[in-house]
Amino acid sequence: MTSYLTAPAALAAPAPAEPGGWDILLWVVLPYVTIVVFVLGHIWRYRYDKFGWTTRSSQLYENRLLRIGSPLFHFGILVVLLGHVGGLLIPESWTEAAGISEHTYHIVAVVLGTVAGVCTLGGLAILIYRRRTVGPVFSATTRNDKMMYVFLTAVIVLGLSATVVANIVDGGYNYRESVSPWFRSVYLLQPKPELMMGAPVLFHLHALSALALFMIWPFTRLVHMLTAPIGYLTRPYIVYRSRDEQLGSRTPRRGWERTT
Repeated sequence: MTSYLTAPAALAAPAPAEPGGWDILLWVVLPYVTIVVFVLGHIWRYRYDKFGWTTRSSQLYENRLLRIGSPLFHFGILVVLLGHVGGLLIPESWTEAAGISEHTYHIVAVVLGTVAGVCTLGGLAILIYRRRTVGPVFSATTRNDKMMYVFLTAVIVLGLSATVVANIVDGGYNYRESVSPWFRSVYLLQPKPELMMGAPVLFHLHALSALALFMIWPFTRLVHMLTAPIGYLTRPYIVYRSRDEQLGSRTPRRGWERTT
């Protein structure tokens, strides 16, 4: 994963040709280890911890802050996800062939990406504040939850930082000619670590933090993002029947009644 913003191709930094040992470890070995842990971790979690496959909702404890923070975070993260899918999986040549110039793509990505990033970070800040200040919610927060929030916050902050520095401070960086091809090369089983070697440090940190997040993902409450309660649409009604055949035909007695 990386920032979903782009800039003119002329500003892209050239990448070294020969990757070293650390480059192979970070941009070849680590991504495949992450994919294996992500897939097998979900299989293990579903098989041995079905009852733990939940968000552990805390809405019962507090609702006012949750009604603000949760929609804000989920709206932002959805747009961020769509932006990453478009920026990483769709080659630059495809958007140009579709009639979308690089300048237009850049403007749309900057506007939507900035709004989505601010919404995501703001919503996450509200949710963390709620967990820390509301007693019952804080008591229901596990160490696993705290770790998950740390990794999630790091990914978002590093992504926004890379976006701001690359597009405002440094004048722009075209990640679609370096990070995006590297990302696709990993999934095509033809990894090209040299493509990442010329990327700025913040892009490296953002990508590594994202890999770390995906590695712990199967063991946190984030698993709920990969499931949907589709079974509720076809599940039969639950019928409750009384064992008292005379229920409703007589006036109930006061106090306790003996049962058999």
